[in-house]
Amino acid sequence: MHAVSPAVAAPRPRILPAILAGGFAAGTFDLTAAFISYGWAVPRAIASGLLGARSFQGGCATWVLGVVLHFLIAFSAATVYCLASRKLDFLREHFFVCGVFYGIAVFLVMNLIVLPLSAVPFKVGPFTVRTLIQGLLIHMFLIGLPIAFSLRKLSK
Repeated sequence: MHAVSPAVAAPRPRILPAILAGGFAAGTFDLTAAFISYGWAVPRAIASGLLGARSFQGGCATWVLGVVLHFLIAFSAATVYCLASRKLDFLREHFFVCGVFYGIAVFLVMNLIVLPLSAVPFKVGPFTVRTLIQGLLIHMFLIGLPIAFSLRKLSK
């Protein structure tokens, strides 16, 4: 007889609820902050990443496209963080610090990679100190932290 000891793997936490809640919260908080800071035309500016300058002459469909794209980006950010947590346990354990730093990372990726490669008809940067601080704080506390908190609470 052979003594077989089955490998007992710890069950992986379910991350879909965390992705959905974190993406929705981050997208909602960020879009609300953008509406307060820049007005109701923000979704057309987001849509300009795909459509270029003609998005500003678009109607309701262009506005809705901008909202959809905004939430696609928010859910993508939540997905990246939650998938990374499968290998990096400290992302769940130290959610506050990791969420704040993840918000900074999202800010940098958006402003240094995504926007310059998109079709937006306006130049990104240089930032004033006020807009840099505002952008970083919004990304840290309204994007990174809700995503990290959702993972912590919903992926048990």
